[in-house]
Amino acid sequence: MLERIISSLGAMPKEAVTLILAMLPISELRGAMPYGVHSGIPFLKVLLISVIGNLIPVIPLYFLLNKILLFLSRFRTGKRFSDWLVAHTLKKSKVIQMYEMLGLIIFVGIPLPMTGAWTGTIASVLLKLKPRYYLTGVICGVLLAASIVSLLIFLFRIGVNS
Repeated sequence: MLERIISSLGAMPKEAVTLILAMLPISELRGAMPYGVHSGIPFLKVLLISVIGNLIPVIPLYFLLNKILLFLSRFRTGKRFSDWLVAHTLKKSKVIQMYEMLGLIIFVGIPLPMTGAWTGTIASVLLKLKPRYYLTGVICGVLLAASIVSLLIFLFRIGVNS
């Protein structure tokens, strides 16, 4: 699916594709950084674009999610989706329930499937995490994820060049 998205964005500059990939809930910066580095964009530029791109959609999402869920619940398919999203997110967010901001940092920062800034934001809203804890947690979590992905890219490059 990610390959289809990238190929449809093919006419755009590589930096724009990297930014869009970082903004998407499917890839976030975990997919954007490897793409940007592989595309030949300088690493620090990839890092900056990816972190900013990952944060652009999730900060407004925190403040708008309840309105979005309320709107979706007015339609049968939207209600099914929002019910699934709420149940799925709450099931995955035990660490945030237990440790609040620290849990959010861990949840967003550890690059595993179905974790990240999007799911962490949804969980923060559902668990009624205060905005200051959310903002600190999601920003630190995105920076942690960027650090881990950077390390993995660096280790992969060493392994490939050996």
